[in-house]
Amino acid sequence: MIAEYTKKDASNILSVINDAALKYKGVIPDDCWHEPYMSEQELLSEFDGGVRMFGHEKNSILVGVMGIQELKDVTLIRHAYTCSAYQGRGIGKLLLQYLFEINKSSILYVGTWQDATWAIQFYEKLGFVMHKRKETIELLKKYWDVSLKQIENSVVLEK
Repeated sequence: MIAEYTKKDASNILSVINDAALKYKGVIPDDCWHEPYMSEQELLSEFDGGVRMFGHEKNSILVGVMGIQELKDVTLIRHAYTCSAYQGRGIGKLLLQYLFEINKSSILYVGTWQDATWAIQFYEKLGFVMHKRKETIELLKKYWDVSLKQIENSVVLEK
């Protein structure tokens, strides 16, 4: 079942994000990795910035989360994570399809680490197309608040 989650659910959301993000350790640049991968303050800041989080439960346990952030003319897919024990079972696909249904914008962007090939393949299978390097840099600077190091090591896909 998919439902919207709020700030009061931060600890459960963080549990999913920080478990799933362990997959990035040793893959993304070392100076971009930290534990926990996302802090409570960072997540609360995301909510304050307009990110809406949705989650999927199995047996009353939150096992996958995915957010959207509606900006002026586009929608960003934000913080898409599935607990490691549940990866590869279609939970991310269900969440993304749900976000497709509620999306109000005709343009969807998602950013991810360029070395997270599993994430890139996931989005491409669901109809996203990767931007070339120049457009990626422009989009990351325009729509995301990330470090230069993260910009250098990220890609943007569009649907």
